[in-house]
Amino acid sequence: MDCGGKVQRRRRSGSTGRKGWPTRIEKAPEGGYWAICPEVPGANGQGESVDEAKASLREAIKMIFEDRNSDARRGLPSDAIETVISVG
Repeated sequence: MDCGGKVQRRRRSGSTGRKGWPTRIEKAPEGGYWAICPEVPGANGQGESVDEAKASLREAIKMIFEDRNSDARRGLPSDAIETVISVG
């Protein structure tokens, strides 16, 4: 596929194209809640309520993927092609 020497970028809903991530939430011994996403290493959140913990986790996942995408694009040649594939 010829992209005219430019990086081709297509975005779907969210940076990963997924609608949601499996999440585990539990009460923290000191109060509030912890939230983790087992499919995204390092993604965790916390909050005084379940909703706050989910919002914190959502931001953590977003930051992790933004950082990974930035790292992956560093040093890409000008003719690199970025696209989206469907799995399953």
